[in-house]
Amino acid sequence: MCGTMGYVTRIVIIGGGPGGYEAALVAAQLGAEVTIVDRDGLGGAAVLTDCVPSKTLIATAEVMTTFDSSYEELGIVVADGANLANERFIGVDLGKVNRRVKRLAVAQSHDITQSVTRAGVTVVRGSGRLEGGQALDGSRAVIVETADGEQQELRADVVLLATGTHPRELPDAEPDGERILTWTQVYNLEELPEELIVVGSGVTGAEFAGAYQALGSKVTLVSSRDRVLPGEDPDAATVLEDVFRRRGMNVMGRSRAEAARRVGDKVEVTLADGRVITGSHCLMAVGSIPNSEGLGLAVAGVRTSDSGHIKVDRVSRTSAPGVYAAGDVTGVLPLASVAAMQGRIAMYHALGDAVAPLNLKTVSSNVFTDPEIATVGYSAADVECGKMDAVCVKLPLRSNARAKMQGIRDGFVKLYCRPGTGIVVGGVVVAPKASELIHPISLAVDLNLTVEQIANAFTVYPSVSGSIAEAARQLHVRKRAAEES
Repeated sequence: MCGTMGYVTRIVIIGGGPGGYEAALVAAQLGAEVTIVDRDGLGGAAVLTDCVPSKTLIATAEVMTTFDSSYEELGIVVADGANLANERFIGVDLGKVNRRVKRLAVAQSHDITQSVTRAGVTVVRGSGRLEGGQALDGSRAVIVETADGEQQELRADVVLLATGTHPRELPDAEPDGERILTWTQVYNLEELPEELIVVGSGVTGAEFAGAYQALGSKVTLVSSRDRVLPGEDPDAATVLEDVFRRRGMNVMGRSRAEAARRVGDKVEVTLADGRVITGSHCLMAVGSIPNSEGLGLAVAGVRTSDSGHIKVDRVSRTSAPGVYAAGDVTGVLPLASVAAMQGRIAMYHALGDAVAPLNLKTVSSNVFTDPEIATVGYSAADVECGKMDAVCVKLPLRSNARAKMQGIRDGFVKLYCRPGTGIVVGGVVVAPKASELIHPISLAVDLNLTVEQIANAFTVYPSVSGSIAEAARQLHVRKRAAEES
């Protein structure tokens, strides 16, 4: 295909987020002629309104929490001996924080644009859609409405759809960008919300609730389920909810929000049971909607699910020949790392390169709360329902020497292995910087390492990662006991 007898594959990518720009880099390296059609700026929501901004905000919150929760135990004296027992002594300038957040997001988008243009990719600012079927040579037309209102047609041998999602809104809780906000609008706030109501206790809701509480807001978290983070490991969710409550958050379980409205400089949130709660601001974190409208999917023969997500197989193909899709618009797993992998896999497949189908059981993910929750591989739910037969060990961090030194009281390391072979099939880490600590477990899951191999590898003493090796040693003993019985 690509590069044979002077033939160059023309690739058009609609959407410049991680699924789009990572695919573009791979395709350009493999010799294709690549055009990205992008509306908002390269990096997409991940860089401009989601991952990069939220984790930058959380970085400030993390410093505040770490200091607040451990300065006394670590022997740090502040404010010349003033009586600070009942008084918060550090504060935050949210306007300054948010200006830094937006500056970093724009800088990251600029860096991505530079790297793709250096690779030879053409970037067109605008919106793209598919036209009808294929021409005799197998190519398709992509119609682009450019940013200056003009229309142009691009010919493509391969099209990748990577248009992402946008925040879901409740009909009776329409965001106004001032008091009722989606997670894309919070970075315009100049003042810290005095009383923030967060509706939705999934990953986004939990991250923002924890961050704003750490920054100094009084936070109420409204969860329609019986616990926060219903999709995560139950032990991890319990630890986080306990921490939230201990720090003064009002966590309202089994409370479905139906409406939010402004009343002067306040927001009233009405729950399904008729209760009304009041705050100064409300953040709606009730899921997302795929950006699949207006892409010409029906005329091109691209099938979607009832929720509007584009259906793909494990090499990112849609139901239409030559059309691939990647990222959140596919609904596979809403992670930037998965979007990037889907995009790369699509290009490897389209251009005839070696390709391994997407394997979700090797994907590591992280919830950026404090403590963080990182997971990989098979979960407690998989073991309980019989999808995976596994032995489990859970070690609290309270017994870890480094954790004691750092004043860490909450969290644990959990490992799952196969009872016969001892091959590691999953793990959970709840700790500060769990996103860094999960990597050795991810390697173990990806490479089919055994608990013996993990146990026998040297760890630094003292280190929090030592608990991973200790969990592996305990699994080895438990596995032997199970074999002998």
